[in-house]
Amino acid sequence: MELMEKKFYDALKKYLPPNALAYCYDLWMKYRFRLKIVNNRRSKLGDYRYDPAKDLHIITVNRTLNPYNFLITYIHETAHLAANKEYGRKKKPHGKEWKSVYKRLMQPLLSESIFPADLLQPLRRHMQNPAASSYSDEALCKALRRYDAETHLEMLDNIQIGEEFIFHKRLFKKEGVKRTRVLCCEVVTGKKYLIPKLAMVLKAGSSG
Repeated sequence: MELMEKKFYDALKKYLPPNALAYCYDLWMKYRFRLKIVNNRRSKLGDYRYDPAKDLHIITVNRTLNPYNFLITYIHETAHLAANKEYGRKKKPHGKEWKSVYKRLMQPLLSESIFPADLLQPLRRHMQNPAASSYSDEALCKALRRYDAETHLEMLDNIQIGEEFIFHKRLFKKEGVKRTRVLCCEVVTGKKYLIPKLAMVLKAGSSG
């Protein structure tokens, strides 16, 4: 194994479930992209882009993701690269071409040797018609969050009406639920906001 290849393998080893490591390494060997493991971004788990000037494919994944979420995001973004190579760039980012490739790349991983049973079931359902983000699938999102290290945080969906919580360093009170979002009032300003019910928040009075 060459030095660059060993460095990549060792880097992946820190973030993936052990039994997925060889498969993810093989995908990198096949597609030869630059992987950047970056600090947490609230707006996205990962992304893919192509730099035509350098003929370089770049994938980023948040380093704060738990191993199962890191794996799903890694495959999700690699599927963008693979779909571009197979179908060209003039297509919908999360259209039928990407879905087909994503399902194909994920299929070898859908086993209890990779994912725990309570996560594998919602993941299999999700992969029947994968969405642009795993967090848009409530059942899968909740299953993934069980394995997050930040146990002092909890989903806004689990906060009771009338309770206060901290989100983005601001204090809110939960007032009501509107489908996928929660009506909240910022305590200091009295302004109303709609926050996704799957957002991770800190319950007021909790340490963290």
